[in-house]
Amino acid sequence: MRAVDDATFDEAVIRAQGPVIVDFTAPWCAPCRAIEPALEELAGESGVGLVSVDIDENPATAARFAVLSLPTVMLFSGGEPRETVFGARPKKHFAKAFAPYL
Repeated sequence: MRAVDDATFDEAVIRAQGPVIVDFTAPWCAPCRAIEPALEELAGESGVGLVSVDIDENPATAARFAVLSLPTVMLFSGGEPRETVFGARPKKHFAKAFAPYL
């Protein structure tokens, strides 16, 4: 999973050619770490991009997308957030939520 910051978010996500899963996270968030393998597996199987944003280090991006709780995972497509999943969920939950864009 590639880390992006406030300065690189638009290039990596908004202007991406295909869908991108964005994992809003923080180092202290244990549930965030717990879902990383599921997100990495889903991205690998579907061929979509996967990035993480540390909300403590990048508050502007977190505020821009109204991230108020962790974990928050968004799927972006065409430069827009299309689906959002809140909380730690199993891989199949993310797959179902993001299926229209994978």
